[in-house]
Amino acid sequence: MDNNINRRKFLKLFSCGCYSLALGSCSTVPITERRQLTIYPESVINRQAASAYNSFKSKNKLINTGKEINNITSIGKKIENAVKIYFQRENLNDPTKNFDWEYVLVDNDKIVNAWCMPGGKIAVYTGILKITKNLDALSIVMGHEIAHAVAKHSIERQSQALTLNIGTQVADIFLGGAINRTRSTVGRNTGFDIFQLGIMNPFGRKQETEADYLGLIFSSLSGYNIKESINLWKRMAEKNKGKEPPQFMSTHPSSKNRINNLSKWVNDIIIKYPPIQT
Repeated sequence: MDNNINRRKFLKLFSCGCYSLALGSCSTVPITERRQLTIYPESVINRQAASAYNSFKSKNKLINTGKEINNITSIGKKIENAVKIYFQRENLNDPTKNFDWEYVLVDNDKIVNAWCMPGGKIAVYTGILKITKNLDALSIVMGHEIAHAVAKHSIERQSQALTLNIGTQVADIFLGGAINRTRSTVGRNTGFDIFQLGIMNPFGRKQETEADYLGLIFSSLSGYNIKESINLWKRMAEKNKGKEPPQFMSTHPSSKNRINNLSKWVNDIIIKYPPIQT
């Protein structure tokens, strides 16, 4: 009886402690105003990202001259300036003020991807240029990736993973290992991690949807035609036809849901976020 009381008291105190930590480490995503947990210092994440980026550049074949890298750099600079001016104009804190922007084009047609590390370190693969096909679509891809960095999604993910791991480990001690046993049993029987499916994947989809929305805004502010986003994702859906997992198993929204969202947002964003003269 006493043990059960002590267990309940501890879990209550632990929960309150985690709640206080979360409240003290909350920030707000620019524009969407979504509350997020940000325990990790941005300066540390940016420094780690810069080191990883330099290592990546040394190990991959890069295209340093030509029309394609010039287009990527031009789009990036327009987005940089538009985002900076927008936040200045709105008298808001500029989330990119500590960014050290850099762009590379990776010579790899097999990888259909682009990404932006914290701090504005961007890579575009030649493979995705086969899908974008024009500057408007490329701006939407880059705007989406830049949005991840602007919204501090990497910091949020690491912070969320840390609190989840600490919480489950401590709780598992007082539950006699029941959490890990259940997780392991479900994993063996289904091949799926219940934490990944139930927590991390939906969390990832929320971030991806937010980046889609913010990316459209950044592209529109930079003077690009964001209606092309729908055509872009139709091309992406056609390429991935028959290869996409069910949405609940993925960290990304399905192409169909993405197209539906974009269709709902485009006209409103064009009106609210017209091009900024930089």
